[in-house]
Amino acid sequence: MEAEIRPASVSDWEAMRTIYLDGISTGQATFETLAPDWNRWDASHLAFGRLVAMLGETLVGWAALSPVSTRLPYAGVAEVSVYVIANHRGQGIGRQLLERLIVESEKNGIWMLQASVFPENTASTSLHKLCGFREVGVRERIGKLLDEWRDTVLLERRSKRVGWD
Repeated sequence: MEAEIRPASVSDWEAMRTIYLDGISTGQATFETLAPDWNRWDASHLAFGRLVAMLGETLVGWAALSPVSTRLPYAGVAEVSVYVIANHRGQGIGRQLLERLIVESEKNGIWMLQASVFPENTASTSLHKLCGFREVGVRERIGKLLDEWRDTVLLERRSKRVGWD
């Protein structure tokens, strides 16, 4: 299924937030238990690499980049987030979003992308590996979700175009 991938705007936030809440409800997508308001979300993500997937007039997924650190040596390292609404998962939309996010990241000087995925979320791990990420390792008991310690799989993708000077 081919979606239109375009930059996200503030007017997309409510639909994006709904999709985020859908991901949160699975217990397999994030440590977050609530979706933030626009200002908090906006402040925690890079100004570029904010994408939405559209099927006609319906927003069905989004992807965005967050900085991993404010320290200068890590200016080219970002964490990826990809969310697709439940009834459109498994249709290639996440892959379209992630592939476009990779292109946008490289246009903006990002040399390393990382993703942190719950081990049980095998669809997300597979998607990232399909898009050139490699598994770095498992971070055991890295955080609690609803009072339960959870592991995450750390995946990374090194650009073949940026950061090789």
